[in-house]
Amino acid sequence: SNATDSIKLQGSASLQVDCLIAAGGVSLSNPVTTVCAAPITQALPAADPFADLPTPAASNPCQNDNKATLSPGTYCSGMTLKGNVTLSPGVYVVQGDLKINANAAIIGSGVTIFMSGSSTVSMNGNASVKLSAPTSGAYSGVLFYGDRTGYSASSTFNGTADSLLTGAIYFPKQQVNYLGNFSGNSGCTQVVANTIQWSGSTTINQDCTSLGMRDIPAAQSVALVE
Repeated sequence: SNATDSIKLQGSASLQVDCLIAAGGVSLSNPVTTVCAAPITQALPAADPFADLPTPAASNPCQNDNKATLSPGTYCSGMTLKGNVTLSPGVYVVQGDLKINANAAIIGSGVTIFMSGSSTVSMNGNASVKLSAPTSGAYSGVLFYGDRTGYSASSTFNGTADSLLTGAIYFPKQQVNYLGNFSGNSGCTQVVANTIQWSGSTTINQDCTSLGMRDIPAAQSVALVE
């Protein structure tokens, strides 16, 4: 964002990062602990790190989400997960919203979930969700993938303190609300979205290449000097 408050810290929030880098400006209600001497503003916009990611194709027949163990494929009426559910490794194409109900326990490794169109994700804060992305292949490191052809919408990622979302959460057309006191394995969660609202005590690790995730470098800043 090139807005004057493209990075905004508000309320009682505290933030500790190596550097704050924005294509616009920053608005900080509280001091930020950084290695950089000061936030870097008016930086070059960063390129979409997942611009080359292919769009998964829908397949037949439509899958049924009312099972204890789910298989990859196309879920034509969205997904509503409750109770104990295991997602087998593979790519899930969800045509409709994905809802994870309260007190659900969802696990799965090697999983990529593609939200078709403007479909959204809603995770209840009382659910335990432990999902990880594949570590190789076309969707290496990508856990959630929002459709580039969708329109403005909002997805919410919430969960209990033992929840783990290991991989990238990529929604180029949506706002992502990342709530709760959880992240990925060793802090390996990446969030790339149109806008991001972050709440809760979360630690994010920059280097997650060992888990198949991409490095996302920041763009350099440009300044005119005499």
